[in-house]
Amino acid sequence: MSSLVFLDPAYPAGRVADIAAAHLPVTLQGVNRGDGVFESMLYTQQTVRKIDAHLARLAVSAQACDLVIPEEISWRSAIDTAVADFDATGGAEEAVVKLVAMRGEHDEDPAVCWVTVTPAPSLGRQQRDSGVDVLLLDRGYDSKLAERAPWLLMGAKTLSYAVNMAALRYARKHGAQEVIFTSADGVLLEAPTATVLLAQRDGDTKRLLTPMLETGILPGTTQGAIFDAAKQAGWELGYGPLRPEDLYQADGVWLVSSIRLLTPVRTLDAKPIRMDAELHAQLSALTDSIR
Repeated sequence: MSSLVFLDPAYPAGRVADIAAAHLPVTLQGVNRGDGVFESMLYTQQTVRKIDAHLARLAVSAQACDLVIPEEISWRSAIDTAVADFDATGGAEEAVVKLVAMRGEHDEDPAVCWVTVTPAPSLGRQQRDSGVDVLLLDRGYDSKLAERAPWLLMGAKTLSYAVNMAALRYARKHGAQEVIFTSADGVLLEAPTATVLLAQRDGDTKRLLTPMLETGILPGTTQGAIFDAAKQAGWELGYGPLRPEDLYQADGVWLVSSIRLLTPVRTLDAKPIRMDAELHAQLSALTDSIR
C-alpha cells in the first residue's frame, strides 16, 4: 500500500520503483551526512494538500543548502505518478506524500530525488482528537543566532532531524508526547515537527499568534494557510516574540503541521492549558477547509 517514484530525466513522469527493494548507494552524502532536504504533505479526499506551498519551501531549503534540484514540473509529475500508483494498490483514507532530495556521493553529482506515498500514521489522527502533553525544552541557542550564523541552515527543512527525534524521545521518557523548544533567552521557537499556534479572545476580538520567523524557525505551511483562512474570517493575526507565559495565558494552544493538522495542547510542563472549545471548533473548521 505504499509507492515510490524517483525523479529521473529519462522518465518525464517519474520512474516507479519497488519501495521494498534497495535503491541507494551507502556512499551518498545524503545518507552519510543527512545532507539533503524534504517535505511532507497530506493526501486525503483525492487531494495533496498545500502542494504549492510545500514545493516553494522545498526550493527555498534546497537553495539554502546549495543543492540543485529538479524543476517544479518534474516534482508535480512524480507526485501525480506516485499518488496514482498508491491508489491503484488500495490507497488509504489519509496518506503522507514525502518529497526527498539529497546530495550524491560528490558535490558535483546530481541530487538524488524521490517521492513516496505511505499510509498516514494513526497516531496523528488520535492526537488531533485527544491533544498532547508538552514539555518546554531549551534549544541551546539564543533567538538571534539565525541572524549571526546563516550557515547553520536554521529555517531550512533538512534531513538532519536527529536532535528533534531525541527531544521527542526525551518527552516520552518524562510522561509527555511533545516538545516546544525555547531559546536560551526564553523566546518560544517551535516543536520538533510542528509550528506553535495560540489564540486569544478579547470580547468579540479573536486573535491568532505564532512565534516570529526571525528566530530561525521553519516557516510553517499549515500555520500560514490557517492564518490566511483566519484573516478572511475576521481574526487578528500576530507574530511573536512570545514567551512561555503567553502559552499559559492563552485561550488555546495548538501544534500545527501538515500531517497532524491542528493538535491541541492539553498540558505544558504538567500544568493544564486553557482551551476555548468554541475557538477550537472554529479553527478546526478553518483547517479542514485548506486544500
